[in-house]
Amino acid sequence: MMMSRNGAKVMVTAGPRLFSSSAVSPTHLLKSNLREFSKMTFEKKKTGNNQSEKGSSGGKGDEGNKGEQLIVSYWGVKPMKITKDDGTEWKWSCFRPWETYKADLTIDLKKHHVPSTLPDKLAYWTVKSLRWPTDLFFQRRYGCRAMMLETVAAVPGMVGGMLVHCKSLRRFEQSGGWIKALLEEAENERMHLMTFMEVAKPKWYERALVIAVQGVFFNAYFLGYIISPKFAHRMVGYLEEEAIHSYTEFLKELDNGNIENVPAPAIAIDYWRLPVDATLRDVVMVVRADEAHHRDVNHYASDIHYQGRELKEAPAPIGYH
Repeated sequence: MMMSRNGAKVMVTAGPRLFSSSAVSPTHLLKSNLREFSKMTFEKKKTGNNQSEKGSSGGKGDEGNKGEQLIVSYWGVKPMKITKDDGTEWKWSCFRPWETYKADLTIDLKKHHVPSTLPDKLAYWTVKSLRWPTDLFFQRRYGCRAMMLETVAAVPGMVGGMLVHCKSLRRFEQSGGWIKALLEEAENERMHLMTFMEVAKPKWYERALVIAVQGVFFNAYFLGYIISPKFAHRMVGYLEEEAIHSYTEFLKELDNGNIENVPAPAIAIDYWRLPVDATLRDVVMVVRADEAHHRDVNHYASDIHYQGRELKEAPAPIGYH
């Protein structure tokens, strides 16, 4: 009885404040919402709409940044405003100016590791066996072939870097820079994909194929690297040798006029610091050089394991382009 009387007194006292129109007026709600909303501002950055020039000032590659949303929060994490040497705005968010480079086109493309041991022969013939269905599926559609194969080529570096990273954590030891070197390789291969996406657009069944192949290859390479890193790196070395061969055939088709030598995508011009009038042939040349460098790194990593040593004992070739 005492509680009901007290409750009634509370309702009589607080009732007008709770239920009157002045207590929850629209003005009060608006002010409250503005205070909450002021903590985070969402700003849309429209890029690429008015950019039609080729090269570093625009082109097809700009499409990847259209409608990009920059989020500025009260946590203090703000988007970086980066400019190029000429003072113009840097439009790529997937890589920065200090990550660009000029490819070394003088690298020896004919170097080959002759398989002598059983694991080497197994790695070599595994790669050779994969070439037949690839040739059968893509025929001479080298632009599409390059785009699709780069979705697989970017996997080994990521898997290897991840496993070396976890090993470094478990053993409380440094990695000799190999984590960064392998992840750098994976990122470089991914940039190949971003480039060729501007040249050849994947069809729905090709996208489905990527999902299936990547799922199988990721898990197979993951297990292979755990069982034998020297075998895994050797296989990637042979895969890169095949990639060099594929891009050489791509160049022959371009030189023979069977494939149109279109202007280079803007993303490729900025990433490899190509001239503004660069063409698809120039892009294939630098990509082939990248593959040759990946070939060397992976054969080198396999050789380290064959000598009974660990990767951390040999300085990693970071930035080897």
